Parts: sequence; C-alpha cells; structure tokens
Amino acid sequence: MYKILRRKELNPTVTLLDIEAPLIAKKAEPGQFIILRVDSEGERIPLTIADYDREAGWVRIIFQIVGGTTEKLNHLKEGDFINDFVGPLGVPTHVDGLKKVAVVGGGVGCAIAFPIAKKLHNMGAEVHSVVGFRNKDLVILEDDFAAVSDKMMMTDDGSHGTKGLVTNALKELIESGEKYDEVIVIGPLIMMKFVCALTKEYGVKTTVSMNPIMIDGTGMCGGCRLTVGGETKFACVDGPDFDGHLVDFDEALERGSMYKPFERHAHEEACNLFAKEVQ
Repeated sequence: MYKILRRKELNPTVTLLDIEAPLIAKKAEPGQFIILRVDSEGERIPLTIADYDREAGWVRIIFQIVGGTTEKLNHLKEGDFINDFVGPLGVPTHVDGLKKVAVVGGGVGCAIAFPIAKKLHNMGAEVHSVVGFRNKDLVILEDDFAAVSDKMMMTDDGSHGTKGLVTNALKELIESGEKYDEVIVIGPLIMMKFVCALTKEYGVKTTVSMNPIMIDGTGMCGGCRLTVGGETKFACVDGPDFDGHLVDFDEALERGSMYKPFERHAHEEACNLFAKEVQ
C-alpha cells in the first residue's frame, strides 16, 4: 500500500499527487513511468513520473480525469492509500551532453516535460521551454517551468499567453537564430507530429515521448506497439522516448482512434489547424 502525502488540484480536470514510494524515488529518472492500481480490483494504468524526491522518498504523478480509474483516483485524499504502485518503468530520457535544449510541452504533456526541463537546468544546460494550453483555465506548472527555464514562451487562445500554437513559438525561436542541440517535445500526438515536421525542416534533432495504450508495461501485451524507422517498437520497454523524425505518427493516430473513435473527428480538425499554422 502506498500513502498519498500530498494532493493538489492543478485545474478542474488535472490533479497532482505525491505518493510515498521510497524505493521508486531512489531509482526514478525523468521520462520514466509507473503503473498503478487504485484498489485490488482496479485496472492497471500507466502514469509518467512528474517529479520525485529521493531523500523524502516520494514520487509525483499528475493525471487528467478521463475515465473510471482516474475518477476513482481523484476521489482519494491525503492520507489515503493506493493499492499498487510499480516502477520506475521505461527508459529514462537521454540528456547527457546536451548544452542547449528546447523543451516543448502541450496540455497535460507538460507534466512529463517538466522533470526533463528541471534535470537539464540542474545539469547547467540552457533550457528554453515552450508550453501550450487551449486556454488560461487549463494552464498547469507555469511557475515550475519558469523556475527552470532560461527562456519561456506560453501559447494558448490569447487569454493568458501568446495566441497561437507551440509550433509558431518554436519556429519563432529557431528563425531568430537559436541553435538547439535537441528539441524534446511531449504532448498530444498531433502536436508532436507537426513539431517534428517543423524541426525536420530545420534539421534539428527531436525526441518525442509516445503514450499509446499500455497494459502490462513489460512488453508482453503488445498494446503499446508503434512503428519507428520502419521497425516495430514497444513504448513501454523501448521508450517511451523515440526519434521524432522516425515515428510513424499517422499510424499511431489511426491506432489511437480505434480505441477512441469519438476522437477521430477531433484529430482531423487539429491536423487541419496545425497544418494551416505551420504553412
């Protein structure tokens, strides 16, 4: 059993929990994830490690309420317990040797991007953060990103940040003369697809964090498979980070829409919007 040490609502649909898990905190690195079960009869869900404290022995998760399990998780309070909390899983984000990096986060993906930006900052790298939300009510971790970023740009519908998409902001940075060792982008598939199209045009190495359907987290079920460079990979054991210029995003989007048919039209609309903005 794993105790909830802290609970905070970041916005109406996104919640932060700090979980007492000293063994996981001891080994956790940015980019990795855990799999939890709220109770003994609950489903297994993967959540990326949003932060950790090795000395205090806690691991932070940030989740969006999108289904029965996250709804149940959201009802737990400080002092309550989670039945299973397994990790760290996946390959940590490779940051060694990077001196100047643009970290791009979209929506709840910012919860995954933040620990990477934080580690890069603590290593002495120059970090430019580009974070995007649909509107001001959905903004999360703004102060956290500001604390670890040498330069920060926020985009949304114009209600809080700069009106536009993260691709606009990143393009502006690149065309202003910024030279990045790497761009690390985490967010909705459609966002990552068009960021990668942009960075490929400018020849900038780009890493993405993939989040397909995942069940066991050990490569056994095959649910998280995707195509990278013409080869089948499994996000849980080969990733979740991959070379964004090699990922078959169209296939990933198609597979995702099989599990969430109601999102197909939303994907098409988003694709048209990004395409128009990138042109």
